Amino acid sequence: MLRPTKQRTARLFALHEFIRERFTKADWFRIAHLTNCLELVEDHPRLLRSLDFRDDDYDGNSLQVLSKIIGESNTNLYEIERYVELRKATIRRSDLIAPAFVSTVHTTQPDRAITFAPDVFRIPEKVVERNRLSVMMPFESRFSGTYTAIRNVCSRLGIDCRRADDIWDNSILIQDVFDLIFTSHAVITDFTDRNPNVFYETGVAHTLGKIVIPITQSVGDIPFDLRHHRALTYLPNAEGLAKLETDLEKKLARVFDD
Repeated sequence: MLRPTKQRTARLFALHEFIRERFTKADWFRIAHLTNCLELVEDHPRLLRSLDFRDDDYDGNSLQVLSKIIGESNTNLYEIERYVELRKATIRRSDLIAPAFVSTVHTTQPDRAITFAPDVFRIPEKVVERNRLSVMMPFESRFSGTYTAIRNVCSRLGIDCRRADDIWDNSILIQDVFDLIFTSHAVITDFTDRNPNVFYETGVAHTLGKIVIPITQSVGDIPFDLRHHRALTYLPNAEGLAKLETDLEKKLARVFDD
């Protein structure tokens, strides 16, 4: 273990200031591989967990692990400094790019906005399509009548209506779902039978600031926290689906004319 000097300590603290604010899990694993110190990162009981939850002890955990990595070899300090400089350059380039505004609930970008970096999805290099409606519902045959009713309305209004099984742009289905919600002006979510995938997709749509139009065969299937949103109810028979078309046409005409 190398003994610290004032100069090394100053460089350590400078690195830690950036690492504490900017490092992701992937960054930690990259420098772990670069310095051949994977076990120091993987075996630490709190480092990655405290990073995930932004716990108060992340500050100390990150400094502790960084100190140990740098103490393993004189070259590790240089490797990490070089990596951090590359990361800073990447951030500077990204700062020059105008942030995408994907919310369709707000007509103008609010003063306070949140930049997020999801782990499960990739942010697509696509734009919001003003005329696109996405539909989130179970891919079961008994919902085919519901989807047909929605498509009938969209055909009359000239709206581009899509469901995740209509596209196959990515090898992972959830990425296609995310891309579809990301690029949509509005999202219809069918809460019938409390399908967990629809719940998940509704959360994604709300996080992206999308106009969400809930529909259901039973009001009791709407999560309690969302019951202030007026859901369109329908029965899965010819009369019920005809009524759904009428109600949806009024709703979508307003949403897509705004």
